[in-house]
Amino acid sequence: MSSPDLLTQIRAVVGDDYVIDHREDLLVYEYDGSVDRSMPRAVVLPDGVDEVSRVMALGYEAGVTVVGRGSGTGLSGGAITPPDGLQIAFPRMNRILDVDTVNCTALVEPGVINLDLDNHVRRFGMRYAPDPSSQRACSIGGNIAENAGGPHCLAYGATTNHVIGMEVVLEDGTVVNLGSMAREAAGYDLRGAFVGSEGTFGIATKILVRLLPTPETVRTFLGIFPDIDSACTAVSAVIGHGIVPAALEMIDALSIKAVQNVTDAGYPNDAGAVLLIELEGLQEEVDEVTREVESALWDTGAADVRIAEDDDERERLWLGRKTAFGAFGTIAPNYYLVDGVVPRTRLTQMLRKVNEVSERYGITIANVFHAGDGNLHPCMLFDAREPGVMDKALAAAAELMEECAALGGTLSGEHGIGLEKKEFMPLVYTDADMAAMQRVREAFAPENRLNPGKIFPDGSYWRPAGAHPAGHAAVLYV
Repeated sequence: MSSPDLLTQIRAVVGDDYVIDHREDLLVYEYDGSVDRSMPRAVVLPDGVDEVSRVMALGYEAGVTVVGRGSGTGLSGGAITPPDGLQIAFPRMNRILDVDTVNCTALVEPGVINLDLDNHVRRFGMRYAPDPSSQRACSIGGNIAENAGGPHCLAYGATTNHVIGMEVVLEDGTVVNLGSMAREAAGYDLRGAFVGSEGTFGIATKILVRLLPTPETVRTFLGIFPDIDSACTAVSAVIGHGIVPAALEMIDALSIKAVQNVTDAGYPNDAGAVLLIELEGLQEEVDEVTREVESALWDTGAADVRIAEDDDERERLWLGRKTAFGAFGTIAPNYYLVDGVVPRTRLTQMLRKVNEVSERYGITIANVFHAGDGNLHPCMLFDAREPGVMDKALAAAAELMEECAALGGTLSGEHGIGLEKKEFMPLVYTDADMAAMQRVREAFAPENRLNPGKIFPDGSYWRPAGAHPAGHAAVLYV
């Protein structure tokens, strides 16, 4: 089927106003939060499962690929579409369909913004726990695709721990239900397999999520340290006390400078690093653990320990953490980050590697990350107009991924593999491992029409000695 014929049929399903195919209008859909770009053939904006199913069936019959898109905040190239592919986006499917205060669940469409859901259910004394840094913009559908995390996932788990069931459209337009619309489900956990599949299995059109009660008491600490090594030691000390905070974040000196350039978050400009720690629970429990946290911070060399005095101060501390990536624009016009994971006890070793790579490549690297679970976000800051600087950033990222794997870690804690890290997969998986994963994908999407070219190496394998993945130079969709 020719492109004009296909788009004519799709317009008959969703309406003329909801198919975007003019080049100028497609510019905003050719990228996400990563460094890769590719312009889709067209973008479709459906308004319900029936329209999604019919569009998917038309694309399947025409033999074209389809990529789902949330809010485009992803950082691994997950929403990048092959040049001849269709992109399905969900700004119209943004309804909170039901909130069940008895069973503590909410039924939502994929375009619902994460923070909008959380704000909506708080009026009922509940909350939605996963809180990515892009919480103000990212969508629940995108969170499911990448199994998004966030600061408070240290205690409460990532997106997969809060999704109960889903209505899903497969590559041929078939509509299936995974998990259950009750709190328990029998049979294989296909819901668990789907969350984090990065859009390669299907597109979720309704999602039932688990809600948690809002805690009686929340207490937020700012631990101020002279250097990043002592802050890393404090992280291990807190966890070593048997304490699992709701959140435990680290922000280095460069990130503090960037944040304070745009907002007064209350971070001291002369600190080598700060830890942002949050406790939640019953008043008596939080009071008891507070003493242990303060002791652990002082014992590991904290220059100061502050506790937010009210909700306004607490929100200001968190605003600094969650706007850090945007604040990097005050230091350099471009950034590229990876989100490797290492055991908490290897944080100091990994951050020393980050500093060594930064000096050797002449690239500024800032660090703001989920220290409690060892999920680093080394952020390379540069000016893309400088010849060769992008190659240096990618080569630096390759070395950092290699080091994460060597220290017993993995490639991603929450951003996904996508295009950005697929060539590093042989660092942590054997060929047999990846073949097993591909067979699971083929059970959902046997024609590989959904978000192709993601997750798995396509022949341009990772190479050592700082060589960056060839997939960045010439992306192949297989």
